[in-house]
Amino acid sequence: MADIINTGDEGDLQAQIEEVEALSSIYGDEWCVIDEASRIFCIKISNDLEEPKLTACLQIILPPDYPSAAPPIYQINAAWLRGPERTKLANSLEDLYVEHVGESILYLWVERIREFLVEKSQSSETVDQPEKVKMTSEEELDDAEDDDEDIPDFRTLKLNTENAHLFMDHTNDEEVPAIKHGTTITDRRSTFQPHLAPVVTPRQVKMVLEKLYENKKIASATHNIYAYRVYCEDKHSFLQDCEDDGETAAGGRLLHLLQILDVRNVMVVVSRWYGGILLGPDRFKHINNCARTVLVQEGYTASMDEATKSGGKIKKPKSKKMK
Repeated sequence: MADIINTGDEGDLQAQIEEVEALSSIYGDEWCVIDEASRIFCIKISNDLEEPKLTACLQIILPPDYPSAAPPIYQINAAWLRGPERTKLANSLEDLYVEHVGESILYLWVERIREFLVEKSQSSETVDQPEKVKMTSEEELDDAEDDDEDIPDFRTLKLNTENAHLFMDHTNDEEVPAIKHGTTITDRRSTFQPHLAPVVTPRQVKMVLEKLYENKKIASATHNIYAYRVYCEDKHSFLQDCEDDGETAAGGRLLHLLQILDVRNVMVVVSRWYGGILLGPDRFKHINNCARTVLVQEGYTASMDEATKSGGKIKKPKSKKMK
């Protein structure tokens, strides 16, 4: 994910300490300190404290300049949460942050997620248990075979007080960027298909996702993993983000691919339709391979042969304009 540049100040640290103490007092055993020095925490959230039927785990990293200038870095772990529902929840957290820029936000986030769980449990009496089982199985397989521990497994809003307005809903005549659909990869009945669109604002990212979910086949995919990078010319920095959509760590790996290829102003979504057979780490290979293919096809990076020769670390020539 994006590097944390600001060092923060004593005011932010004190605010964090007070917020963590309050949350620990409020939520008790639900609140867990993973690494206090690195400001990493998590909380287990359920729809019912006495008889929980739906649960989600919110993992949080507090940047040095939170809450004054940066949002918490977060990831929601819930195997049943994917597709439009995950996007809807992420959007509601973004809206809360925009409404309370500069303030401590974690309590509001936790309660908003709890409200979401309550609404979900009320609208449906059953949870997709088979999906949860196979997701857990693949995650357990990763524990034994995954050696990419350096790839962050967290999501962040990438918002600050200067660009928060980009996420606000307001009327404009912005058109949905053109979406290209790449070639599918099929392995053991699982199918992967990439989709690519040029984007220059986070609002366009949302528009692309909404447009894709209008397609019933894409909306029904087991996972729709995505990552994007938007270059801000005036600040010489990137707005970038990713989403696992239930495929743990897949979004971070996809964003890592965009970073080493040094692409910009582009969004890649990879849909996966699960075929009933566990693929283990091979699924990550297929996600990145089909993403790389569509990036090459649309002229965002070098050819596949050149990328292979250099281990994938191909940077797009600066003289060539990005789409």
